[in-house]
Amino acid sequence: MLKIILLLSPVYVTLFWCIVLNTQGDNYSAPKSFLGKFMFFCFIVYSSHFLYFMKLEEAYSWIDPLYQFASLLVYPMYYIYFRLLTVDRKFSFKKHFVYLLPSTILFVLYSIAVFFTPQEEYKAFLFGEEHHSLNHLSYIEIVSFLIRIVFLIQVILTVIGNFRLIRKYGHKAAQYYSNMEDSSISKVRLLNYTLIITAISSFILGMLGRGFFASEITYLAIASVVFSSMLFAIGWLGNKQKSLNPAYETDSITETKQKSEELSLIRQEELLNKIEYFFNDRKIYLNSSLTILDVARLTGTNRTYVSSLINHHFHQNFSAFVNSYRLKELEEKILFNPEYPHQILAETCGFGSIDSMKRAINLRYKLSLQEFKSEVLLKKVV
Repeated sequence: MLKIILLLSPVYVTLFWCIVLNTQGDNYSAPKSFLGKFMFFCFIVYSSHFLYFMKLEEAYSWIDPLYQFASLLVYPMYYIYFRLLTVDRKFSFKKHFVYLLPSTILFVLYSIAVFFTPQEEYKAFLFGEEHHSLNHLSYIEIVSFLIRIVFLIQVILTVIGNFRLIRKYGHKAAQYYSNMEDSSISKVRLLNYTLIITAISSFILGMLGRGFFASEITYLAIASVVFSSMLFAIGWLGNKQKSLNPAYETDSITETKQKSEELSLIRQEELLNKIEYFFNDRKIYLNSSLTILDVARLTGTNRTYVSSLINHHFHQNFSAFVNSYRLKELEEKILFNPEYPHQILAETCGFGSIDSMKRAINLRYKLSLQEFKSEVLLKKVV
């Protein structure tokens, strides 16, 4: 019974997130939806593990080619997911097939090898029994070896590629979102670190072989806990993660400077006055989900101009600019209502959550929330 629970744990985790991420309703986003597809292929992988370790040899022998295909797809799909968070607006088979091509070719080669291998020899190959080394069996062994090599290459390229995308486009979130949690890249970094742990665990599993885990329940339990935990973390973080680069713009400093120069001095002054009006008089920063697109609509211009003006005139990104107003509001609230609980302070000042408020304080003043409150109240006394 314990063995069944351990084997089914990652199966249930991947199925759960597959359903959640693919049924978003009004909160639909292309990255989340694609992560749901990633979870579906993970579900196939761990369902296959269940059949193998439960010694359901007949059922596993039928699903094995699909298992090989799914295991080869998950890391390229994870890289595509990161591209959807940063540079690509939606998944395009035509555009992204190049990342899936090696997996598809190896799947076809492996399926051909399985087709031409006699059933008994094929089962002997799968389950480590004694077998004769025939030409067709040598072929399936070669393809299987290639699959392991390609899998390792995919893991390395995915991790490196994801970090490059984060480094190149991570700052874009702070130019779009005002909420500190949305503009932070900490969750997306955790997504990649989680992938690294999962990849290392997968590599160790492959090196040790399935037989190593089948012989000892303790090793199986360790593997189950690691994979279930990491996959749940990926699903949970991915469900909260918004696009890092919602406008899907290229990282061009020259383009931003050109956009700024296109505005006449009179037009720049008009837009700055409008921005200051909406922030000082209308207090739009109290909307915790405020984005730069909202500001662009209110001022009658586009997002690029607003971003450029804030960067050049106030010398800070959009998120820092909005949160500077929220912090001033927070100071006033603390001065006149020091008894307010933290949750009320966060909601009434536009932060949306206590964590966002704490992050804004720490980022600007390098203080904790309690230290910040003490300094504000000290000013009142003085």
